Amino acid sequence: MVYQALNYQKTDKVMLVSIIGPVDSQLKLNRLSDELRELCAEIDWDEEIRVVILGGVGEIPFLMGKGSNSPVPKASEEQAIQFSSMAEEVAKLDKPVIAAIDSNAIGQGLELTLACDMRIATETSRFGLPHVHTGIIPWDGGTQRLSRLVGKSKALEMILTGEIVDAQDAYRTGLVNRVVPSGDLMGMVIDLAKEMASKGPIALRYTKEAIYKGMDMTLEEGLRLEADLYLLLHTTRDRTEGISAFREKRIPTFVGK
Repeated sequence: MVYQALNYQKTDKVMLVSIIGPVDSQLKLNRLSDELRELCAEIDWDEEIRVVILGGVGEIPFLMGKGSNSPVPKASEEQAIQFSSMAEEVAKLDKPVIAAIDSNAIGQGLELTLACDMRIATETSRFGLPHVHTGIIPWDGGTQRLSRLVGKSKALEMILTGEIVDAQDAYRTGLVNRVVPSGDLMGMVIDLAKEMASKGPIALRYTKEAIYKGMDMTLEEGLRLEADLYLLLHTTRDRTEGISAFREKRIPTFVGK
């Protein structure tokens, strides 16, 4: 499939996906939604891909652009359902997803980054869910994912006030994992993704499953899930390879089986 709203490139088991902005019309929004769904399905099928980088999310101005006082357009119920599917497609990927944020992640741009597993931002980035300014609430997972990430109190503060926070505040609250100079962002994110991709791919997937599912379980249930996944890993060729590589003092060659 030829994509118009997305650029993508696969290198060394890492898929780099970039949103082509601005998404400033319903037509472009529909195209982005369809293409993101299609590409996520391809990523799921491709066993060679072990880590995904998502960039360009801050260039989605259909909720709020670079100016913090820009209006948020109202959406019909049908459009809201369509919007919701965008972040969910990213969240459903069982492979680690890193958001590379080199601008403002505001409105749905932030909701897309919240669907990723890690967020690396630049020093000048800003973040917010300003929907209340026009009498609506976040519809693409913002109320649920932000509260799970930064805690109920901070999430309520940001969403109820429509507050826009800077990169350092986002880092202090756990909204982003790291803050780096703009010129260092992509090099740092790509190095991080390649390092993660060198690990056991099944272990990467099971780690995501254990953490995300465990958050909705009791501690006892979560520990049981963790133990079950750990035991399943012992039945894989990758686990045997990992043990052999450790004993032979060499870098393991994982195949995802």
